[in-house]
Amino acid sequence: MTAFRIWVSSLLIVLSLAGCATRQPASDTPAVAEATDSRPLTWAALSARPLPAPGQRLAYGRSPQQFGVLRQPAGPGPHPVVILIHGGCWLSQYDLTYISHLAAGLTAAGYATWSIEYRRLGDADGGWPGTFVDVGAAIDQLQRLAADHALDLSRVAALGHSAGGQLALWAATREESHGLLPADAPQPLRAVVGIAPITDLVAYQDGPEQSCHAAARAVMGGTPDAVAERYAAVSPMDRLPLRVPMLLISGGEDSIVSPESVEAFAQAALLEDDLVQLRIVPGDGHFDAVLPDSRSWLTLLAFLEASLR
Repeated sequence: MTAFRIWVSSLLIVLSLAGCATRQPASDTPAVAEATDSRPLTWAALSARPLPAPGQRLAYGRSPQQFGVLRQPAGPGPHPVVILIHGGCWLSQYDLTYISHLAAGLTAAGYATWSIEYRRLGDADGGWPGTFVDVGAAIDQLQRLAADHALDLSRVAALGHSAGGQLALWAATREESHGLLPADAPQPLRAVVGIAPITDLVAYQDGPEQSCHAAARAVMGGTPDAVAERYAAVSPMDRLPLRVPMLLISGGEDSIVSPESVEAFAQAALLEDDLVQLRIVPGDGHFDAVLPDSRSWLTLLAFLEASLR
């Protein structure tokens, strides 16, 4: 077994246990939900949930991972669109299946949803730059789908979870990625939602080995000292101001992406005059908010309504 596969196998064990871990939420968070005695949703519990009806699978490239799943709401449209970008530490072992719950819920609420897959660590050409190239191409594929699927390209938001949150926040400014990831007429975004988003790649990669922290170094292809220009091009903290409204949701007991890191990003964005809403939910962990019956659901709907309607 290669060193990379050993590291990935150990990381999968760490992530599966992390859903059961607890921590104390910060006492000075600027936005919180009601207190709760419930335990955080675990990855095992999330994976055991029955899946919604599948959407339409559409390719945006030739690789097996280059596709998206389109769901369309009732009515003639044109419909506002929410792009969903799943997480999983940028690893190929995690795919878009789990985020279908959120996609189906948003579609039932009146939004077309475009859940994207992309090449990840463990896939051919995954990591830098393939992961980022794919996310950009998948977003821009909406420009080819709009006419036949009644999509309103003037009302598009991106929503990402965990590592997908990093990708969604980066996507808001990817036309300015220091020339490293050129984008020809990128699809504009009206708003961005980060659920447990990884917001600062430089800070996040400095963490325990065999963890999602170490995966940040792997997806970037090196440390910040070795490939500083890459971190500057795609790390949300280095991309501020984003100049689009943001909603950031974090679980107070998230042991994978700390609420303190999300709050620090929100504060930095506010200093740059970005429009930011921050919701830290006591009792929630890393996965709770990716379900449409979560305590963050109404906050998400209200934000999208204000941003896209």
